[in-house]
Amino acid sequence: MDRIDRKILQILQEDCTVPVAEIGRRVGLSTTPCWRRIQKLEEDGVVQRRVAVLDPRQVNAKVTAFVAITTNQHSEDWLKRFADIVSQMPEVVEFYRMAGQVDYLLRVVVPDIEAYDVFYKKLIARIEIADVSTTFAMEQIKYTTALPLQFVATEKVVAEKA
Repeated sequence: MDRIDRKILQILQEDCTVPVAEIGRRVGLSTTPCWRRIQKLEEDGVVQRRVAVLDPRQVNAKVTAFVAITTNQHSEDWLKRFADIVSQMPEVVEFYRMAGQVDYLLRVVVPDIEAYDVFYKKLIARIEIADVSTTFAMEQIKYTTALPLQFVATEKVVAEKA
C-alpha cells in the first residue's frame, strides 16, 4: 500500500459515491489505473463493502444503549450459541468480546426505552447471562465510520523495516 492507496481510501471513507474519474483526479491518476487500485483494495479485503450511513433519527433508531454483559459461562459452545443469538438481533449494531471485568459489550439502537426493554427481555429469555448492565447515551458527540489511516504502513516504510 502506498500514499496514493491511502488517499483513495480516505476519499472512499468520506463518500464512496465519488466517481472513479474524480477520485483519480484527486490522487493524480487517470481513471483506469485508479479503478484497478480500487479493485485491488476490494480483492485484498481492505475495502470490505460500501454502505450508506443513515441518520438514526430518520429511521427511528434514536436511542443508543451500551450493554455490558458478564457471564460465568466460558465454553466454546456457549460463546457460539451466544454469538449466534446476538448476531440475529438487528438492534445490535456492534458486538465485542472484551478483556477485563466485562465479557461482552453490545451497542444497541432502538426507538425508545420501551423498545430497549423488549430487546432486553428477548435477550435474557434466549440465553443465561450472569449480569447485564446498560448505559444510555445522552448525546452523540463524535461518530465516524472512517478509520484512521496514519497507521497504515506504506511501501517505503515496509521496505525500510526489511
